[in-house]
Amino acid sequence: MPLVSILAIPSAEKKIFRRRLLSWFSRHKRDLPWRRTKDPYRIWLSEIMLQQTRVAAVIPYYERFTAKFPTVQALARAKTETVLGHWAGLGYYSRARNLQRAAKEIVTRHGGEFPRVHEQALALPGIGRYTAAAVLSIAYQQPLAVLDGNVARVVARIGAIRGDLRAPVIWRSLEAAAQDLLSAHTPGDWNQAMMELGATVCTPKSPRCEECPASRWCKARQLGIAAELPEARRKRATVKVTLAAAVLLDPQGQTLLLRQTGDDGVLFSHLWQFPAVEISGPASTELAPYLLKKFAITAKGRITPLETARHAVTFRNIQIRPFLICVARLPHFEGARAAHLNRLSDLPISNLTRKIADAALAPVVNAPRPVARD
Repeated sequence: MPLVSILAIPSAEKKIFRRRLLSWFSRHKRDLPWRRTKDPYRIWLSEIMLQQTRVAAVIPYYERFTAKFPTVQALARAKTETVLGHWAGLGYYSRARNLQRAAKEIVTRHGGEFPRVHEQALALPGIGRYTAAAVLSIAYQQPLAVLDGNVARVVARIGAIRGDLRAPVIWRSLEAAAQDLLSAHTPGDWNQAMMELGATVCTPKSPRCEECPASRWCKARQLGIAAELPEARRKRATVKVTLAAAVLLDPQGQTLLLRQTGDDGVLFSHLWQFPAVEISGPASTELAPYLLKKFAITAKGRITPLETARHAVTFRNIQIRPFLICVARLPHFEGARAAHLNRLSDLPISNLTRKIADAALAPVVNAPRPVARD
């Protein structure tokens, strides 16, 4: 395996490598709010928020979240609806649900402290090998190396490792290599330094090798192939989806929202959403029978088209065709609620729902007359 080229670095050279990287990190690390604490709860929270999300996007959410839920106990006793409301906009909402489930376990089973035992940390909802190693090393200085996309890219370039890094055999080799390189005396700073190197210098495209403190040991740079590694993964084919969405509006400015489970709510992250249906033909033509069957709303000739919006969720490209429908009164049924259209930000909603609401707010002043319910 290519791992041999990494583990073959002499011990004396590894010591120089560690000193150089830690010195670089001390001088160049970004000032991030979760780096100003050793509180395992806040470190854990930051790691969960940073999954699949850019640092710049996370910072304001992290600060608002910790202001509302300053301790793991506060998070554990909060209403799930409130937690999701403070997560709204970050996406991947299962992270927030697992975060609170884990908080409740920490309070009931671990005395309100993030467990120090690796196996106990891994047993918490939403905690994988990377997150456990990150929290335990940064908060408790346990000698566990992290391996995320940034660190994997750094290690792969140092060893000039080809192939799909996420392939199980290669990933396990990268984990072993990262552990071998770990600075056991300062594991928290070391892990953060490796992640910082991958995020700011050893970037996916156009790595700045001339600035890299690890360039002396980088086999990919020596071979002139740093920009070619890691090899691109085969991406899942994009699926195009078109939705027609109904913004029902009553004279008080309230609208109807649903919360759907199973496949029906996937595109809206199982949060509050407008009535919507996937379509393959003319939007208003397909939306009308859906409204009649689902809500007994007769909207023929009364559907006002709003500005089309676009959204992306994982491998799906979504086109949203929203329509405004003024009604004398909103229907009532289980799994639905009324909310003021201009105050939806108070509720846990996805960015997809937020885009529909934004399209609906502009023409509300000149809305058509209410339609009847059969």
